[in-house]
Amino acid sequence: MFENLLPPLNEHNLPYPDTIHPIVVHFVIAMVLFSFFCDVVGYFTRNYKLYEVSWWKLVVATVSIFIAIIFGQIEAGLAMSYDAVEPILNLHTLIGWSLSGIIAIITGWRYVIRSKDTEFLPLPYFGIGALLTCLVFFQVYLGDKLVWVYGLHTVEVVEALKDGVL
Repeated sequence: MFENLLPPLNEHNLPYPDTIHPIVVHFVIAMVLFSFFCDVVGYFTRNYKLYEVSWWKLVVATVSIFIAIIFGQIEAGLAMSYDAVEPILNLHTLIGWSLSGIIAIITGWRYVIRSKDTEFLPLPYFGIGALLTCLVFFQVYLGDKLVWVYGLHTVEVVEALKDGVL
């Protein structure tokens, strides 16, 4: 019934030319990592203007991660997955949703810290930033595995699945 309302899927099994999720998510990754980098450099150099840069990077990352998740969910739903890819895709999805909450909470915490003193960050904040960085790197690893090992949305894998090879 609703199939007529949907645009046709292309050779990537998508209604648009190529995946959008990786484009948006790389922006989120860059913002989170650069934010932590600015905090660390600002702390050691006592250049507290970098704390302001870090703050705005977190704000942008917080907004952007929800856009990345929307496209990630659409593209995961359209992915022609197979048994071997399911555990990695499910873990990547779970961590992605978790990261959205974690980044939003950290941004809220940062807002409270910033509203009290723009030239101070508590040491626990740096610890949480380091843990967030590690979690982001693990999520990147999972996303890379989905594309480079399992070939989600690559033409060859889509064709193999349509032909019943996988």
